[in-house]
Amino acid sequence: MSDIPRRTASRTAKLAGLPLGVAGRAAAGFGRRLTGGDRDEIAAQLAAKSAEQLFEVLGELKGGAMKFGQALSVFEAAVPDEYAEPYREALTKLQSAAPPMPMADVDYMLTQQFGRSWRSRFADFDETPAASASIGQVHRAVWKRDGREVAVKVQYPGAEEALRSDLRQLGRMSRILQPLVPGMEIRPLVAELKDRMEEELDYRDEAAYQREFAAFYEDDPDVKIPRVVGSAPKAVITEWVQGRPLASIIRDGTREERDHAGNQLARFHYSAPDRAHLLHADPHPGNFGILDDGRLLVLDFGAVARMPDGMPPELVTMTKYALEGRSGDLMALMRSAGFVRDGARIESEQILGYLAPFTEPLGSEEFHFSRRWIQKQAERVGDLRSPEAAIGRSLNLPPRFLLVHRVTMGTVGILCQLDSHVRLREIVAEWQPEMFEPDAPTG
Repeated sequence: MSDIPRRTASRTAKLAGLPLGVAGRAAAGFGRRLTGGDRDEIAAQLAAKSAEQLFEVLGELKGGAMKFGQALSVFEAAVPDEYAEPYREALTKLQSAAPPMPMADVDYMLTQQFGRSWRSRFADFDETPAASASIGQVHRAVWKRDGREVAVKVQYPGAEEALRSDLRQLGRMSRILQPLVPGMEIRPLVAELKDRMEEELDYRDEAAYQREFAAFYEDDPDVKIPRVVGSAPKAVITEWVQGRPLASIIRDGTREERDHAGNQLARFHYSAPDRAHLLHADPHPGNFGILDDGRLLVLDFGAVARMPDGMPPELVTMTKYALEGRSGDLMALMRSAGFVRDGARIESEQILGYLAPFTEPLGSEEFHFSRRWIQKQAERVGDLRSPEAAIGRSLNLPPRFLLVHRVTMGTVGILCQLDSHVRLREIVAEWQPEMFEPDAPTG
């Protein structure tokens, strides 16, 4: 490809082909079953072909389409295995891989950002991309000034136009895309992506956030943030730091490696709001790795939220009340904070019963985050025939808490993909101690 496909009609046609392709293969499979084909074998073949098409289309389009696929990849642990397994590998690929843009486009973009002599800044520049992302790709190079290895992230030509086109079309097509990911609500995910993706188009903002994070975690024993070397609107240069990708540990890590990665990820997520007053808001395995010395490597700061007051006190107090079984206090706080829909007929004990299972990881010294556990929670609240689903429809997520909720659930999704044992209570207590202190003031 020489550019991101930019024309709205062209991109819409490719996205529309996903559900149409699934429907066509389903019809063909039905015909084969009528002629005596094995039902399970045919279903497996159809799912594999659908997954392959999903990766090819979203990866080629990049922009919002690829970002959408990356977001889905975090939540696949919550989808029942019979649906998730065929898509697992395809979605995981979207965390770190996609068809690359040619060097001619890289040269064009870097010339725009740093001038015609941009190559003179580097002692060496690898023209083969080391990684690709939703709106840009990364090249390995050597910074001429001091000889250190750097990562050069370059935005794709047409990324801005393609991004806005994708998010419009995905919003319109959320209903017909739903069959691709059974058990997951697509429309809220697309709506939230619309609000956040605009912020990722100017790499100067990303560089500023990364500098702040790097300053707070300088010489940290558990977290490594690469330093920023230089930036421009469509390109950013950082230190090159190589770690083992989290996706690799998810795929074939040992028990010790899985548990270590899970604890490091949880420690970073729960410390950043109170320590740096920032929240890394793009939680998928492609943005994290583990260094040889055991530290968590954190990449890609395009999506970051400022949290001047740390973790929202309403969420901390709600969790405290749920852990302590204080249903009346929980109901009162949720109503005042806007978590209960106006006019909803719901009892305090019902709310406590709905939320209590989600606090289970904080109820013991160590918790096993597994696919089965998160699938059980998804089944419990996602079955429209269940009482829990009716309770869920009476609740609301105020917009100011949407991002924290999505990031937390995304982090939990990764922990379940890792199948890790995490000392979450100990980690959270370090940064939100009032959650576990019986006499702590509550909001």
